[in-house]
Amino acid sequence: MISGMLAEEFDGPALDTSVWLPHYLPAWSSRAETAATYEIRDSCLVLSIPPHQRLWMPAEHATPLRVSGMQTGNFSGPVGSTTGQQPLDGGSVVREEQETFWGFTPEYGRLEMRARMVISPRSMAAWWMVGLEDHPERCAEICVVEVFGSAVEPGRSAEVGMGLKEFRDPNVKRDFAAPRLSIDVAEFHDYAVDWTAERAEFFVDGEPIRTCLRPPAYPMQMMVAVFDFPDQSTGPDAEAVPQLIVDHLRHTA
Repeated sequence: MISGMLAEEFDGPALDTSVWLPHYLPAWSSRAETAATYEIRDSCLVLSIPPHQRLWMPAEHATPLRVSGMQTGNFSGPVGSTTGQQPLDGGSVVREEQETFWGFTPEYGRLEMRARMVISPRSMAAWWMVGLEDHPERCAEICVVEVFGSAVEPGRSAEVGMGLKEFRDPNVKRDFAAPRLSIDVAEFHDYAVDWTAERAEFFVDGEPIRTCLRPPAYPMQMMVAVFDFPDQSTGPDAEAVPQLIVDHLRHTA
């Protein structure tokens, strides 16, 4: 289990698969059905959702959803069990057992992502930390940035979500908000969290935005993804290609 520092600059010709799994919660579906669309280009990780990309778990997800996501950890129980990470509301069943993979699972420290987003009113992008769920209660989330295109004023401002989500962790209290910031999310910005046992302090471009007390106190894995909601628009953005372009992801103790 890798828990030290990380300096992911995406300078190489290919994704470092010792750190990243280029799939989004594959246990509930399969790796074939959850593969991300991505490329390493101009020293950036570019996650995208082209128009032909299939829906994610169409039989189980309440509304149509497409996603290109990656994670730095992965595991599940056997097929037919309910043991896995971030199950859907109401529960999920393992369809494809996953090999245990701990690519990068820090506990505390400063984490920073420099990224820009190409999103429309029917898409969103996010970067968050989630408990490994190797024990069911170790499941809470530290969301560092979550932006819905419907909450963006292009070139002017955006509601930038950040904070804690407890899920089934009795020791974490939900503390999540999306303050409107005067930033253009289509340009590169630095999103960061200082995480200790006592608090999680969130920053955008070095400016403190909000603080949450009593964050998760166990190792967590990174999740980074771009999402598309096909039923939310039939207008000019129906053929838009959402993108999350990540320049770097860093962790220091």
